[in-house]
Amino acid sequence: MNTLLKYLVAMAGILLGSYSLSQDIHFSQYMHNPLYQNPGNTGFFRGDYRVNMAYRDQWRSVTVPFQTLSLSGDNAGFINGKLAVGFYFVHDVVGDGKFRTIDFLPSLAYHIRLDKKKGENNVHSLRPGIQFGVNSREVQPGNFSWDTQYNGYYYDPSLSGQEIFQRESYTNFALGFGTVYEWFTSSRKNFNVGFAWYNMTRQNQGFFGQKIQRDMRFTFHGRGQFKIGLDWDIIPSFSMNFQGKYHELIFGSQLRYILKEKRGEYMAMYFGAFSRTRDAAYLMVGMDYQNWFAGLSYDINFSKLVPASRVRGGIEITLQYILKTFKPKKVNHRICPVYI
Repeated sequence: MNTLLKYLVAMAGILLGSYSLSQDIHFSQYMHNPLYQNPGNTGFFRGDYRVNMAYRDQWRSVTVPFQTLSLSGDNAGFINGKLAVGFYFVHDVVGDGKFRTIDFLPSLAYHIRLDKKKGENNVHSLRPGIQFGVNSREVQPGNFSWDTQYNGYYYDPSLSGQEIFQRESYTNFALGFGTVYEWFTSSRKNFNVGFAWYNMTRQNQGFFGQKIQRDMRFTFHGRGQFKIGLDWDIIPSFSMNFQGKYHELIFGSQLRYILKEKRGEYMAMYFGAFSRTRDAAYLMVGMDYQNWFAGLSYDINFSKLVPASRVRGGIEITLQYILKTFKPKKVNHRICPVYI
């Protein structure tokens, strides 16, 4: 049984390593990682400046854990609130070979108001955005184990693996595009859908000299928020990703319970459940406190890796801060002529 379990773990490590080489990183709390989801989300928030952080740790029960850290920041827009700028940074480390991915992608988005009916809060808008920057990947082949290191009696790490990597790292230019449509009535009644297109430059990711282009990724997503009670909102959402032979559909909903919303004080709790098709389900909790948000989710794996994963997937933590600067009310004074 121990031999079988070791075999399953080894095979899972190989499969997961192959997956990480061929596909983009994904997050469970996609709705709280906006600039990774769509460059059109740049500046798409109520406030002036926003900072987001996400940390994901997964497959710890299967192999060397996959660890991902992302950080993003953006502003709500300048030039009459139309043009927003931001950046996205991600650092991901996978497996025994310390396969490392680093992305740094600045972004721009432009806010287009499609129409405005009577009332300040009934607005239809479109936000096209672009994301561009560098993608870096590297691997440490010296950390791998090879069959040639078996001397006939036991594994000897001092023997050469006899594998030659023509390169162990590379850096490429990356480009992405996206757009988001929003219908906004109030902070408790709104809806948005979006589309994003990533890896438009088809970056090379081959380590043996052969050119292996990274598949383009297409994302479709949507989110709504609707009041269902005095202090309760429901927030359904979905995210669909297509990249080469890989397809992912995540759908589910959060419930928000407002604990306090008066005299400049705001607190709310979130409870959510989501499903990732043919792979996992996960639960999520979160909390708003003034301009802060913190979220926690845990994936429950039910894919073919269950014998090795023992149903354990990964934990993900998100943190967001929105700065709202004080804007003094502009008072227009009328100057009356002075007669002597």
